[in-house]
Amino acid sequence: MSLAASSESLLDLARSREPADRERLLLGMVDLCDSRDADEVMTSAPIQGLLGTIFMSLVVEAERDIRRRLADKLSTAEWAPSALINVLALDEIEIARPIIARSPVLQDHDLLRLLVEATIEHKIEVARRPQLGEPVIDAILDQGEPRVLGALAGNRECDLNETHMQRLVEAAHHVNALKSPLARHPKLTSALAEQLYTLVSQALRQGLTERFRLDTAALDKAIAESTKEAHASATMDNGVMAVSSGVQRHDMERKLIDKLHAAGQLRPGYLIRALREQRLSLFITALAELGRFEPDHIQRAIDSDRPELLALACSAVGIDRSVFPTILQLVRLLNGGRPAGGAEGAKRAASAFDPVTPQVAAEAFRQAASVTRRAV
Repeated sequence: MSLAASSESLLDLARSREPADRERLLLGMVDLCDSRDADEVMTSAPIQGLLGTIFMSLVVEAERDIRRRLADKLSTAEWAPSALINVLALDEIEIARPIIARSPVLQDHDLLRLLVEATIEHKIEVARRPQLGEPVIDAILDQGEPRVLGALAGNRECDLNETHMQRLVEAAHHVNALKSPLARHPKLTSALAEQLYTLVSQALRQGLTERFRLDTAALDKAIAESTKEAHASATMDNGVMAVSSGVQRHDMERKLIDKLHAAGQLRPGYLIRALREQRLSLFITALAELGRFEPDHIQRAIDSDRPELLALACSAVGIDRSVFPTILQLVRLLNGGRPAGGAEGAKRAASAFDPVTPQVAAEAFRQAASVTRRAV
């Protein structure tokens, strides 16, 4: 059938309100997208009118498989209606993925809307999109979603500037998934490589050394000294700690945590260590630093009758569900049985480890802890 005949046939179907005809119309449009002369046909006045007045309602009513096929066909079309492309971009991720990845119709403001309104999977696809605009990159960095940051760090077709790279390296202190892609990133500078060196594994350090000719002796010495000093402080004589005032003890613990953080040694596993050493206040300070929480919020959580609050904080910093019962038991031993709630409370706490992002868990903790009173 000729293009003209195809266009006329589609227009005839568009005048029908029969469900079967409307599905045939949409399938016809999908097939037309495949034609070698699609650009000519789709920009013709009759077809553009069809797109503008009928296409959107058809897509809303269409079956999932048809929407998926349509999204794939339209993902590279410059003539596709913006409203239609945005609807498909907000569809379920298997339909939206090719649109987000490739559509030339999507602009920065469309991508920013996805970062606000869409699911984490949609946001990851935005971060993987080639040639992202600076406002979109800044929004991804501001949101700080670990999986989205990881996708951005692995996007070699995105033109990250030095400020973007610096922010990603800083985020690598808390997001392990960033370390490997950043160590291999073409935009990594020698100065940033030195910062990253203190955070990564031995294998990645070797790669950084070979690529940037780093002074590993000086870097290793600095890491060793910081770690040694931090651990020396951590194991200081209990008698000295006992006679120290509360303010002095807090200051020492704060300095210890800062040193561990600077040396790249402050990790979730340190929380267990602090509790096993019966240093509850050190646990609170470390958890607050890891999650960027207010220490008072952590204190409220462990003094409450809601162990799920402590679970949210632990989930936010990467503690595994299987480890949390041990943390809860140790905290209760050191804190007079609090957080209260018994076995039932422990069951509620397990729900904090449902499949949510650390960012969501952190925000939920902040909101709940800010209005929680300590149990009497």
